[in-house]
Amino acid sequence: MPSWNSRGLRGSMLEEALNYTNNKYRQENLALVQKIPTPITPIEIDKERHHITLAYFEQKSTVDYIGNVQGIPVCFDAKECATDTFPLQNIHKHQIKFMEEFEIQKGIAFLIIYFSNADICYYVPYRDVAKFWNRALEGGRKSFRREELDSSYIIKVTNQVFIHYLETVSRDLDIRDEVGL
Repeated sequence: MPSWNSRGLRGSMLEEALNYTNNKYRQENLALVQKIPTPITPIEIDKERHHITLAYFEQKSTVDYIGNVQGIPVCFDAKECATDTFPLQNIHKHQIKFMEEFEIQKGIAFLIIYFSNADICYYVPYRDVAKFWNRALEGGRKSFRREELDSSYIIKVTNQVFIHYLETVSRDLDIRDEVGL
C-alpha cells in the first residue's frame, strides 16, 4: 500500500495552478470543477505541528478533478513530467477504466500534463490516452513522447498560475462534432 508521504511534492505546483484556474472559472460562471480529495487514513501525527507525517490511501482514487463546463460533464487528472517522455505507469488502470466509463456516459475525460523541462502544458483527450495505453498493452512502448501529442492542444498558461484549459476543451468538442464522437 503506498505511503502518503512517499510521493513528495510532485505535481503540487500544477495542482495549485489548476485550483486557482478552477476558482477563477467558478467566479466567472464558466465552469464548476472541483478537486477530488483522496481519502487517507493517518498513521502518524506530529501533535506539536498538527501535521500528518504518515498515512495510507483508504481506496483507489478516480481522477483529480471532476465537474461541469457549460452543461458538459468533465473529469481529468493532472500529471507532471520532467522529461519529454511520459511513462504510462503514472496512470493507473482504475483511472483508465473510470475515464472510459465517464466518456461512455457522454462526459469528457482528459489529462492535463505539464512537461516541466519544456515549460509546456498539454490537454490530452482520453481517446489519445487510450491509444497509448492500448499500444502498451499490445506490447508496444510503455510511454509516449511529447512530440506524439497534438500541438494544437497546448494549453495557454498566463501569469504563471492560470492554466486556461477551457479553450482546449472547446477544441476537443469541435473535433468530436467533426468526427461524430
